[in-house]
This record gives sequence, structure tokens and C-alpha cells, in this order.
Amino acid sequence: MISKWFRLKDRVIKYRQAGNSLKDAVKKFGIPKATLSGWFKNVKLSKSKKKILNNKWRKGLVYARMKSLIWHNAEKKKRIELAEKEAEISLSKLKFDSNEIEIALAMLYLGEGFKTSVCTGIGNSDPLVLRFFIRALERNYSFDRLKIKCELHLRADQNINSIRRYWSKELKIPICNFTSVSVDKRTIGRKTYPHYKGVCVLRCGTVAISRKLVYLSRQFCGRIIKGG
Repeated sequence: MISKWFRLKDRVIKYRQAGNSLKDAVKKFGIPKATLSGWFKNVKLSKSKKKILNNKWRKGLVYARMKSLIWHNAEKKKRIELAEKEAEISLSKLKFDSNEIEIALAMLYLGEGFKTSVCTGIGNSDPLVLRFFIRALERNYSFDRLKIKCELHLRADQNINSIRRYWSKELKIPICNFTSVSVDKRTIGRKTYPHYKGVCVLRCGTVAISRKLVYLSRQFCGRIIKGG
């Protein structure tokens, strides 16, 4: 049985020989892909036409990737906006009183704080984390930030004075409180990303706060695990 598309075969093959793709032929003539695949199976293309076809394929690939990136970015934006809305709903239910702040501080300390040191301390590369730590100590323990001693752990190509000023400004702690700097010699010859400002370690003196935070966080976790 002769296909209803057969009358177009010669025209379609010439279209193919001109350097057009299977996808283009489907779109132009409305002929099923399976039918065209059979017709094109033995069609020979010149080097110039193959080059044209390859260039079209490359452009199509670039376009497809661009469209995919746009779609993924749009979907990511939606997910981020949803997460922000859900976070706002959760935050609206909090009182931000001393009890809630202390639980948050204790959980942070369980993950990032000193456990075996003889003082209360924490180290992090994120200024937000350290600003929260300091503010929570001030609110719940009337701790004086001017008593905090700071240490910096940097990479070899970082400017010590510049980084010290950065952390001093971010944490509102005098530069004179930055007592020592440790440079990782393993990073010599390796470039550091501009946004990375090293790790700042805060030492807050008394170990009493550390002990309370560790006990509080562990007992809190235990109660959640037991369903309390």
C-alpha cells in the first residue's frame, strides 16, 4: 500500500539534500517522523550540506539549553519564593522571647560551638552566624561583646589587615580584640574566592555558658526524639 505522503517524497528528499534536519522536515511537511526516517535512510549529503546540518544542530542545541536554563531558573525562583513564604509563616508564630532565643543559641552551639575548650566559643565563616551568636549572648546573658577575643584562620593569599578590618566591622568588635591570625600554608599558590573572608573564631571567656548550652541542646534533642 502506497503511503498518502508518497507524492511528496521527491520534494522532501530534495529538502533533506539541501541540508535540512529530520525535525525541520516534520515541521514543514507534517509527515510522521517514522516515515521520514525511512526515506532519509539512504540519502547522501555533501560535505557542505553536512556542515550546514551540523551547524543547525549546534544552534538548536544551544537554543534548547538556553530554554531549559530559563525554565529551570523560573522553577527555582518559584521554589525559593515558596520557601520564603513558608519561613515567614513559621516566624510569625514565634514570640522571639528569651526562651526561644536560648534554644536557637543552644542548637547552634551544639553544631558549631566549642565543647572541650575551657571557654565558651565558636568559629564560622558566615558573619550572620557570628552576629546572631553575639546578639543572643547579649540578650540572654547580658554579655559584653567587648570582652570577646577573636582569632582568624585565613588562606595564604588573603590580606591579614583587610580581613581583620572586615570582621571588625561586621561584628562591631574593636580591631584590638583580634589577638591572633593563623595562615594555612597548604593554600600557598591557590587563589581564594573574593567572597571568602576566612574563618573567625570567637572566644567569650567563661565556660559556664558553654556547659549550659551543651546540656540544654542535648536534652532538647532527647525530648524531641522521645516525642516529648
